[in-house]
Amino acid sequence: MEQIARDARVYVAGHAGLVGSAIVRRLHAGGFTNVLTAPRAELDLRDQTAVDRWFGANRPEIVYLVAGTVGGILANSTRPAEFIYDNLMIHATVVHAAYREGVTKLLYLGSSCIYPRECPQPMKEEYLLTGPLEPTNEPYAVAKIAGIKLCQAYRRQYGCDFISAMPTNLYGPGDNFDLSSSHVLPALIRKFHDAKAEAREDVLIWGTGAPRREFLHVDDLADACLFIMERYDGDIHLNVGTGEDLSVRELAELVRDIVYPEARLTFDASKPDGTPRKLLDVSRLHALGWRHRIELREGIEATYRWFVHHHANLRAV
Repeated sequence: MEQIARDARVYVAGHAGLVGSAIVRRLHAGGFTNVLTAPRAELDLRDQTAVDRWFGANRPEIVYLVAGTVGGILANSTRPAEFIYDNLMIHATVVHAAYREGVTKLLYLGSSCIYPRECPQPMKEEYLLTGPLEPTNEPYAVAKIAGIKLCQAYRRQYGCDFISAMPTNLYGPGDNFDLSSSHVLPALIRKFHDAKAEAREDVLIWGTGAPRREFLHVDDLADACLFIMERYDGDIHLNVGTGEDLSVRELAELVRDIVYPEARLTFDASKPDGTPRKLLDVSRLHALGWRHRIELREGIEATYRWFVHHHANLRAV
C-alpha cells in the first residue's frame, strides 16, 4: 500500500475528543497539511442531511471516524438510550456520506467492549459475536458492533476501502475527569487528586478491585491509527492495545503512588465490577509491525501533569 499524500484532505470526525485531538496532533506531526475538522456547534453528526452537505462542500479524501458519545460504567448504566442512539446515528451518517462522496479510505474506531462478557482471554478479533455482552455497556457495545458491520457491508456491496480498529481502554491528555461520566483511570486520578487537596486519607474505589484491564496511551493509539491507515486494508477489524493488563486494585495502587502516596484504598463491593477481564490479542497488529511505546507508569505520570496544569479549567463536580 502506498503512503498517503501529506496534502490529502483528511477529515477527523470527533476532533475535539480524547482520541480525535490525539489524531489531529499526530497528523500535524506527521506532516499532513490539510486536516479538516467540524465543531459540534457547526455540524451535528447525527443529521444525515447536514453530514451529506458538509462532505459535499469539503470533499475529504481520508476519514478518521472517531466521534461518539462515551463514558464509564455509571454513564453507560444511566444513559443507555443516548449511548445507542447517538453512536448508531453518527456511525451511519459518516459512513454513508463517505461512500456517496467517494472517500478514498475510512478508518472507523470502535471499542474493546464489543467482545462478549465471558470472552476467552486474550480476546482475538474472531471472538466478536460469540457470546452475550456485558450488560452495563450493552447499548454502547451494540452501536460499536454496528459500526464494524457498516464498514464491512459498504466494503462488500460498494467496494469501499473502509476499515475498523478496536482499541483497548484509553487514557491521556484531554481525557474526561468528571467523576459522573469518566472511565476508571481518569476517575482514579481525579479521586486521588481531590483527596490530596482535601487532606482525606481514605479513597473509595468502585467494585472489588479484582477485574483486570489493559490501558493504552491515546498518543500511542493515534500513532497506531496512522500506521493502520497506510498499511492495512482487510475486512476484519484490528485490535489495538498493549497486550498487557493489571487488576483495578493494582491500577489504583499505581495511581495512588503517583498522585497521593499517603492515601488508603477502600473498595465498595456493592458497586458493579463490569467485565471480569478485558485483554486484547494484538498479534495481528504486531505482525504488521506496530507496538506501543508509552509504558503505563510513564503515561499516567504525564497525564497527571496535564490534569494538574489544566485543573482550573475543568468542570467542577
